[in-house]
Amino acid sequence: MKPIYVDHAASTPVHPEVAGVMLKIMTEQFGNASSVHSFGRAAKKIINGARDVIASSLGCSPEEWVFTSGGTESDNLALFGAAASSSDKGKHIITTKIEHHAVLHTCEVLEKEGYSVTYLPVDRTGLVSVEDVREAIRPDTVLISVMFANNEIGTVQPIVEIGDLAKSMGILFHVDAVQVLGILPITLRDIPVDYMSFSAHKINGPQGIGGLYARRGAPIHPRQHGGLQERGRRAGTENLAGAAGFAKAVELAVQGLPQRQENAILLRQKLLQELDQRIGSESYAINGNPNFYLPNILNLSFPKVRTDVMLMNLDMEQISAASGSACTSGSLEISHVLKAMGLPADLLESAIRFSMGLGNTSEQMVYVAEQIETILKRLRNRD
Repeated sequence: MKPIYVDHAASTPVHPEVAGVMLKIMTEQFGNASSVHSFGRAAKKIINGARDVIASSLGCSPEEWVFTSGGTESDNLALFGAAASSSDKGKHIITTKIEHHAVLHTCEVLEKEGYSVTYLPVDRTGLVSVEDVREAIRPDTVLISVMFANNEIGTVQPIVEIGDLAKSMGILFHVDAVQVLGILPITLRDIPVDYMSFSAHKINGPQGIGGLYARRGAPIHPRQHGGLQERGRRAGTENLAGAAGFAKAVELAVQGLPQRQENAILLRQKLLQELDQRIGSESYAINGNPNFYLPNILNLSFPKVRTDVMLMNLDMEQISAASGSACTSGSLEISHVLKAMGLPADLLESAIRFSMGLGNTSEQMVYVAEQIETILKRLRNRD
């Protein structure tokens, strides 16, 4: 069996068609999109074309799309921009305890700058209560930021209901949708949201390129200063190959969404079925919401087997899984998401995230379950 990669929530392999588009640009186009000569105009055409494709695929206007370096920058651009533009109306922000650190750490910085932040709890399945959001709103609340679906457990949040609430109160609403694109349908004009963050490398696009949807009229204060790229919202020479690759990845993800969903569901079911047969359902726990979840993310705890021990043993069998967020997994600290869910210590200390995508097969799921069975037996025999 070749190495098995089940960490697609961290980063995905580049789709061959995406790589082909990027290679053509990298070998044939080197102009600066801000230049007025023919090479510059050709570069500008690539950027505008990519923007048009993404806007069409996601149901927004091209003017509402800002290219960034990834999901982290998109989150920062939205939060800092919304906060700065609304400081005269108030300095209160609402978010949740299970957000990506790109949001949580930004909120911590804003707190140091005089803003007040309410961090909402979640239930045992990682779900945010709309009523909790409603009760947290104050006269000085200017921004609500809730992720579409959690990157560690896959729980999908009620963003439409929260968005409707925010809109009715005149409060700006930001959603981190990095994990959702290509798994759930997104039509931005139909969602009550002011900002939505995306990243290419989660949908078989290149690393180092992302985007922020900013509804027409939603304020943005640039965090990078220099040229007038991206309509003055994000300075810096455009990443031509990255933007084109991102556009192709979005196009493929949206067009192939039904098949991606079906494959994710089948792989999830296969892994769980194999585990039930081999180790029994009582030997593991599923962390997340049983009804509202992304099918490609499966967070499992194996009580009495520490996360680092299981990950090391899986890696020895050439299976690449994760302990949670890619931005923190290197430290193998207990997940802030699972802590916020109030899970008991035996589940907190034994959680593994399996996230499936391009290249994964049912046969691989069988092998993963086989190796988990072998690892558990080996560890029990040592005890």
